[in-house]
Amino acid sequence: MSESVDQPTNQGKAHGDSLARSTAGMASGVIASRILGVVRASMVLAVVGALGAGDAWDVANTLPNIVYLLLAGGVINAVLVPQITRAASHADGGREYVDRLLTIAITGMAVVAVVFTVGAGLLVRLYSAPNWTPDLRSLSTAFALICMPQIFFYGLYTLLGQVLNARSHFAAYMWAPAVANLVAIIGMAYFLVSYPHQAGVGSWTPSMVWVLAGSATAGVAAQALVLIVPLWRSGFRFTPRWGIRGVGLRTASRVTLWTFAALAVSTAGFIITSQVLTYASQAGKSAGLQVSGKIAYSNAFLIFMLPHSLVTVSLVTALFTRMSMAAHAGDLGEVRADVSRGLRLSAVATIPATLGALVLGFAATATLYPANSEAGTRGIALVMMAMMFGLVPFGVLYLLQRVFYAFEDAKTPFKMQIVVTVVATIANLVSLLLPLRWIAVGVGAGQALSNLAGMAVGLVLARRRLEGLPLRGVTRTYVRMGIASVLAAAAAYLVLLVLGQVLHGKLFNPVALVIGALAFGAIYVVAARRLRVREIDDLISPVLERVRRVLPGR
Repeated sequence: MSESVDQPTNQGKAHGDSLARSTAGMASGVIASRILGVVRASMVLAVVGALGAGDAWDVANTLPNIVYLLLAGGVINAVLVPQITRAASHADGGREYVDRLLTIAITGMAVVAVVFTVGAGLLVRLYSAPNWTPDLRSLSTAFALICMPQIFFYGLYTLLGQVLNARSHFAAYMWAPAVANLVAIIGMAYFLVSYPHQAGVGSWTPSMVWVLAGSATAGVAAQALVLIVPLWRSGFRFTPRWGIRGVGLRTASRVTLWTFAALAVSTAGFIITSQVLTYASQAGKSAGLQVSGKIAYSNAFLIFMLPHSLVTVSLVTALFTRMSMAAHAGDLGEVRADVSRGLRLSAVATIPATLGALVLGFAATATLYPANSEAGTRGIALVMMAMMFGLVPFGVLYLLQRVFYAFEDAKTPFKMQIVVTVVATIANLVSLLLPLRWIAVGVGAGQALSNLAGMAVGLVLARRRLEGLPLRGVTRTYVRMGIASVLAAAAAYLVLLVLGQVLHGKLFNPVALVIGALAFGAIYVVAARRLRVREIDDLISPVLERVRRVLPGR
């Protein structure tokens, strides 16, 4: 197949500037929510610890996300934006169509939340290892019963946010999670003042369970409800409408079924992941070892997601609406151009983040989770570093999935998900052959390998769908970013060596992280500019412009 190269135009440059501004606006919300998310995770570790009750809490608090993503989340993300974009051509501007979609979705999520709250105990049993004690499983079930209503509010947040995105109002959707984290942090602060820290599994009282799980659920509810105000200001008005005939929902139904199938495959794979991780921590406890398990994996994943959420998610959120419009118009050239922009701009963060994590990973983990033990911190850091090898492929895969969703094609992402899940599951099972301390690291490495396999398949399928992709230019840009990142990592490593000679104890890690990160960032930006990586300025310029506008006298 021939290599298609889309030449830059004034219109493309304008699109790129607009895209960068949208990304910068969303990134500010992501930064705030992620910072608060790390604070929240650190406080949760202080409340529950990394073993026993920690795993019980992590399984319970993960279940609403799993159920929501399986039955609603991916369907909403894959269906709603393209459908709303196409509905604009209807005689009423798509209002009746969107009202019917929202009515069906909100009702369905309410039913799902009730059913799975009743079945919380069965889900805990499914996602925990057979070697869990009855007390551990009972505590996790108590947490889950209070957390399960989050399913409805996660769905409502995504629905309202995607309507805002389809109307090109992006910022509120990215800022709302900061509200959820703030509410949960308040709950954690109250807990740390009022109750014992890291209590044993049998020492948890009903009030302790309610404060921890209730504040988490209240935060998710607040995250959804705050979007009502910007949605109202955007001019959107919702009127419940029942019935699906006569508004052309057949296409949405087809996309929904394939998206559900992909998420079912992913969820089945995560059952294995959860059982392997909970087995490792419980087996380690029985052997008198502190072994990384489910909560360590979740905290490592939180760090892994920081650069992805900061740039890739914000970028692709803005691109998805544009690609849906171009796909609806049959403009493959514009879709190819947007894919090229997305691949290059997202790598500005993901490539240096991969190298930076390998050098600064231990300092970052110790700084972000100060209440954790040294062994627990090292365990989280090693799992995170293993994951980081798959950060760039993860971002590429995320973008390619949205390309197919823009064409209302959910069958191809289903095929990609099968590859990802099969590779990850095999890696998880092989990890059980490792020493107990290394099982979670093996799971993290398997995740990286599965992302790489999914990306490779996705690129082949995307080239077929778009009749080519300008990958040569993207590859050259990646190589230049890689060189700049290696130079920056070397500088950061030298900083750590020097600081290690003069600083010791708890002060070393935060100081090393700050100074090392500053050195890394400065060398990376300078080297990337010298290597003519223009995407650096494409992302940095809108941020600097926002800073200048808010500074006094500007």
